[in-house]
Amino acid sequence: MSERVIENLNRGLHTLLAADPEVFLLGEDVCDPYGGAFKASRGLSTRFPDRVLNTPIAENAIVGVAAGLALAGHRPIAEMMFGDFITLGFDQIVNFATKSATMYGRPVPMNMVVRCPVGGGRSYGPTHSQNLQKHFLGVPGLRLFELTPFHDCGELLGHMLSLGTPSILFEDKVLYSQPMHQGGAVDDLFTYEKFGPGGAFVRVAPDGFDSCDVLMIAPGGMLARCLSAAKTLLIEDEIIAQIVVPLQLYPFDPAPLEALAAASGLVLVAEEGTAGGTWGGEVASQLYARLWGALRHRVVQLSSHDSIIPCAPHLERQVLIQAEDIYAAIKAEVLHV
Repeated sequence: MSERVIENLNRGLHTLLAADPEVFLLGEDVCDPYGGAFKASRGLSTRFPDRVLNTPIAENAIVGVAAGLALAGHRPIAEMMFGDFITLGFDQIVNFATKSATMYGRPVPMNMVVRCPVGGGRSYGPTHSQNLQKHFLGVPGLRLFELTPFHDCGELLGHMLSLGTPSILFEDKVLYSQPMHQGGAVDDLFTYEKFGPGGAFVRVAPDGFDSCDVLMIAPGGMLARCLSAAKTLLIEDEIIAQIVVPLQLYPFDPAPLEALAAASGLVLVAEEGTAGGTWGGEVASQLYARLWGALRHRVVQLSSHDSIIPCAPHLERQVLIQAEDIYAAIKAEVLHV
């Protein structure tokens, strides 16, 4: 059986802490026997009791302590139990951690990561289900990444801890139970390949097709829904769709996507957060600037509905973007039906 994403994340944290005595992990209930709300930190406090630390319910303090550790030359990983709570650490990230790398007259390495489980689909309701990525776009010195089922979590965290600037890892909770993909196959119909600098982009496409009618661009948590829509388009409408999953959300360089976008009949950007000032808007804006005249359609942006996220599963499903929404949007744009 393939390793699940949460197991890969846990193994990656074990590897990082074993390899580097400067790596710390701190957050609410990260220690055993609880091991974190999603068990990402299971076993770590037993193995590294001096560097895996439970904290009070105080996100501002968690991020502030992590920034202080980074300022002192350590490499901390701060866990938000749920990504919604990162708003309480916003000041420490934007006004302290990111600025500390540059405001002391010389570059100061601030190697720290804030991990944020985000997203809905688990009926956790208004305060435990949001995607807040857009609120951190454009902060100087801050880098944003999102978990994918294609990239090893330990390698990713190790990379983030070597950047010299703070970074946030958004982890869509629906990914935790999904398998890591290896060997180039997603399933019986779709294959994948990494491309771009360091393999930071993943292209998922139907096996055996050299060209595609549609290019979907979506973060890792949207993969399953985009893939479901792509299968329906392929089987029912003979529309060939490919999906590109980026590892880094911001800063975002669209150069590796230009050829794929220009060759596709339609480009769609899908994200689970609400519309307005979003990563999807940033991607669409950059593609327009580079490919105006080469695109045959407008860049379609899809987001969840402008709503508080309900607890009831059937109501939550109506609010959050679904595979059916992606399928309908593409079919309407391509076939005008």
